[in-house]
Amino acid sequence: MRHVRAIAVFGIAVVALTGARGSHGGSCGGSSSSGSSSSNHNSDNDSTSGGTSGGSLPGGSSSADKAIRDVTIDECKYDPATKNLVARITVKNDGALDYDYSVTMKFKGDASGTAIPATATKTAIAVAAGASASAELTTSYPGSGDGSEYTKCEVSRASRS
Repeated sequence: MRHVRAIAVFGIAVVALTGARGSHGGSCGGSSSSGSSSSNHNSDNDSTSGGTSGGSLPGGSSSADKAIRDVTIDECKYDPATKNLVARITVKNDGALDYDYSVTMKFKGDASGTAIPATATKTAIAVAAGASASAELTTSYPGSGDGSEYTKCEVSRASRS
């Protein structure tokens, strides 16, 4: 009976520690991402790469994916006035220390494959402990059309120090 109880407690602890991970993909159609992020913020220095468009992040509950979970994509679109691809993000730091974040965003196209892969990086996004900061990541539009071939963006790398 003790073994069964110990296994049950272990199973509950694993579920509680891993939790559900949120989506880090956003629509490039100018609308907000619907299920943008879950929170599990700690105060370690960490970084990660390999963003997802939904489901669990690679690496389970390791410290390597904490920074990416602090980032929420608020908007992803093509700006015809500047001819740039633009992603607006919010970085939330629930930790006990102030951090500077670096975020790399990948702009992706539809299944037809007409979109040329594009990335934008923003560094030194200062976020105080317990606070949030907004940032805008932009990159030149590599196409010649109206930008409609870009349908989503996702965080491909995030780090904090």
